[in-house]
Amino acid sequence: MRIHVRHFSILREQRGCAHEEVETEEGTTAEMMYLKLFPPGPDGALPVLYAIDTQYVEGDAQLTEGCELVFVPALGGG
Repeated sequence: MRIHVRHFSILREQRGCAHEEVETEEGTTAEMMYLKLFPPGPDGALPVLYAIDTQYVEGDAQLTEGCELVFVPALGGG
């Protein structure tokens, strides 16, 4: 199935794009897609929130054909 993925902040810089279309298998979860697109480094994976079609979801939420998946990294500031 095909889904639309949006990247913000540091994730956009890491992927080199703000959004992309991705092919995946049925049963793929938000967290599985995140780990596929952003494999954990030696310090682990950057913690993010997940949203599917403008609704925040848990990492185990399954993706559906044509959905929009968004990874929202923590924002720092001072």
